[in-house]
Amino acid sequence: MSQKPSAADRIRTHIERVGQLRQQASTVGLDHAVNEVKRLQARRFRATYADFLQHPVYAPATRFFLDELYGVHDFAQRDAQFARIAGALERLFPEAVAQLAVDLAETHALTEVLDHDLATHWLAHGAALAPALRYTLSWRQTGDRQARARQLAVVQHMGLELQRLTRMRPLRLALRMMRNPARAAGLDALQHFLESGFDAFASLGDARVFLDTISARESRWISVLFDGSEHDASAALAAELARAPAAD
Repeated sequence: MSQKPSAADRIRTHIERVGQLRQQASTVGLDHAVNEVKRLQARRFRATYADFLQHPVYAPATRFFLDELYGVHDFAQRDAQFARIAGALERLFPEAVAQLAVDLAETHALTEVLDHDLATHWLAHGAALAPALRYTLSWRQTGDRQARARQLAVVQHMGLELQRLTRMRPLRLALRMMRNPARAAGLDALQHFLESGFDAFASLGDARVFLDTISARESRWISVLFDGSEHDASAALAAELARAPAAD
């Protein structure tokens, strides 16, 4: 019977996949299209969660998801740090912390795979199409509804784990004490991610309402983009994008 891969192995596998996609995109000139797709998705996210971004309790967790999971950022430094200390995470931290890192790595890899596939179709359609229609057509050509559902499920699990971990006061204190050692070890990007997640969820209270709302809204958009007519889906997306507040 084959042995289940360790958390460290799974983290490295996911991060290596992201690195391969990043290199591939650079080689074939897909970088710009990937960033265009990510910027459009970030606009849609800001519109869909405009109420949460203004909410005194939900805003920090919403910004954590937008900035640390779906933002238009170069995560290469953080990825390298995760891969470098994957084994140490498993040895030095509770199992739940290692699983949190696995969730992040899997979400990151799933997002990058889908975004790169979507960007390939986006580039093929050309800029003559309206962005919402171009995205809708590219989404449908990318397909893989199962991967979209998995992406959402992993994010849900990550949120629940973050909430559970923030209630472990010794762990939160230990994380804060790691700031200087992490900086000295060149792990500042990883430290920032962990602290941002802990801080965002520490003040959330019961995360289920927040996470259930995300699940309902994202499930709705998955259905709209897959199941509606091209006209209706792209019109709904265009209207949502028009509602998006400006990025900070």
